[in-house]
Amino acid sequence: MREFTNPAPAAPEATGGLADSLYDTADRTPGLVQLSRRTADGRWQDVTAREFRDQVLALAKGLLTHGVRYGDRVALMSRTRYEWTLFDYALWSIGAITVPVYPTAAPEQVRWILAETQAVACLVEDEDAAMTVGAVCDALPDLTGIWQLDRDCVTVITEDGRGVPDSLVHRQRLGVTAGNVATVVYTSGTTGRPKGCLITHANLAAEGDALLAGWGDVLRDTGGTQPGTLLFLPLAHVYGRAVQIAAIRGGFRIGHVPDVSTDALLPALESFRPTFLHAVPYVFEKIHQQARRAAEDTGRGELFEQARQVAVEWAAAREQKAFGRGPGPSAGLRLRHLAYERTVYPRLRAVLGGRVRSVMCGGSSLRRELGLFFTGAGLQLYEGYGLTETSAAITANPAGRQKLGTVGQPVPGASVAIADDGEVWVRGGTVFAGYLNHPQCTADSLVDGWFATGDLGRLDEDGYLTITGRKKDLIVTSSGKNLAPAALEERIEAHPLVSQCLVVGDDRPYVGALITLDPAALSHWLKTRGREQLDPWAVLADEELHVEIQRAVAAANTAVSRAESIRAFRLLPREFSQEQGLLTPSLKLRRAAVAEYYAADIEELYLS
Repeated sequence: MREFTNPAPAAPEATGGLADSLYDTADRTPGLVQLSRRTADGRWQDVTAREFRDQVLALAKGLLTHGVRYGDRVALMSRTRYEWTLFDYALWSIGAITVPVYPTAAPEQVRWILAETQAVACLVEDEDAAMTVGAVCDALPDLTGIWQLDRDCVTVITEDGRGVPDSLVHRQRLGVTAGNVATVVYTSGTTGRPKGCLITHANLAAEGDALLAGWGDVLRDTGGTQPGTLLFLPLAHVYGRAVQIAAIRGGFRIGHVPDVSTDALLPALESFRPTFLHAVPYVFEKIHQQARRAAEDTGRGELFEQARQVAVEWAAAREQKAFGRGPGPSAGLRLRHLAYERTVYPRLRAVLGGRVRSVMCGGSSLRRELGLFFTGAGLQLYEGYGLTETSAAITANPAGRQKLGTVGQPVPGASVAIADDGEVWVRGGTVFAGYLNHPQCTADSLVDGWFATGDLGRLDEDGYLTITGRKKDLIVTSSGKNLAPAALEERIEAHPLVSQCLVVGDDRPYVGALITLDPAALSHWLKTRGREQLDPWAVLADEELHVEIQRAVAAANTAVSRAESIRAFRLLPREFSQEQGLLTPSLKLRRAAVAEYYAADIEELYLS
């Protein structure tokens, strides 16, 4: 087993609960802006550490009057918004355990999570979510309350707690230890029914403090303004929670955006003007595609492509220099980069508010070329890797030594090892306590402090990790050839027209692929050819379109041997969706479900 450990000292081990840092900050710097709430007219209203502490304390007292007790589990079923953070810290203040539930979850998923966790109450956002929970209430004998945000439940619960002394909350809070479970976060369920991960206060504190230890100085380098981030990651996902906790512990300003559509997110970025962001690759893919289409629509497509290529070359040369493997950008490249720095790159950064300097990216793999492009355009991009079981990031690219295309080195205080079969094993303070009600799965996954991730990867000579696939996703053709499909899928999805790709071939004579197209990109492609009057999906059999996608497949095949290459593909008339049951709430493919849903299409790939 090959191992790499980050010897950088992490923060001192936490001794209390996550809520303690909130109260400590309010005592030390009561006027510090901790959060900003968006008002109905789109403005941002600042909330100081003292004001937020007082709101958390008042809500915690109300929760006690509603029967929530130390150790109780309470579900939070909402999009990312201010009230989620408020409830998180109020519940932790009285020693309760939060259970995130995606607001898009189906009734059966909601029933399963609330029943297994024995949740005593559930916070929902609106009437639709309340009806979803209400529809399964008969199977939930422990559930005694449903609180609805759009019915102003915060005010109601807070008012109910007015007569409760502050000291009662503080006694509960001081009884919370770092080893207590803080939250039960369910896995995405790509290979079966989701499992609840028991994540302790110490796990999440270690995650937040590792991010601050490794990247705090970078995030604080803002030119004099307070560091701030706009949180649009789902707080039902552990990544979003980790960002929330790191920001609260680091004294950074947080804003929330519940709607991640372009029409909602871009104005929020423009008005909030964050200094750093955490996002998933999907966001950067969309920004890149939108920027390219906008340039083409105004006749500047060639200029954008030249600027993109210069950014990639400049960032790659800088990366080589950082590792002592090259002289850095040439004089000519520096001059070309400077020219685009005055004309093109500021426009791209303006889309993110104009003040973003650093971006942390995780959740899935980011294409190296895309990472180089954004870095060359003036955004320091740090790709990382983690799982629900590791409380979010367990590796990330270190400040000043990014190696794009990899997910970096272990975060401070963590270790990564590669087993003989290529599986990635990790160890550190962020590794969870186990699976709820699954002792055998816990025993199989946690061995002598190491967690077996189920992912395949490799470590390079500098200790940087590259994820190559999932063990359970391995395809074995009828000739006995093993293939991890992720690399092929990611390369095909890099084509502007492609939305999703699923590589198939288990027990088949060769490898095939199901491909979906991006509707906006397809419409744009038709428009540039003077065929915008056509129904985009009516051209799936179009010869020119197939030639275009065949180029993407051929380019992807250059990365593998002939035995591993895609020999046939099929274009599908719609994207894989959650409504079909083909995507998890975090937008990961449910491979088995896709294969079953499109079984007939897969069969046609192998008809000779």
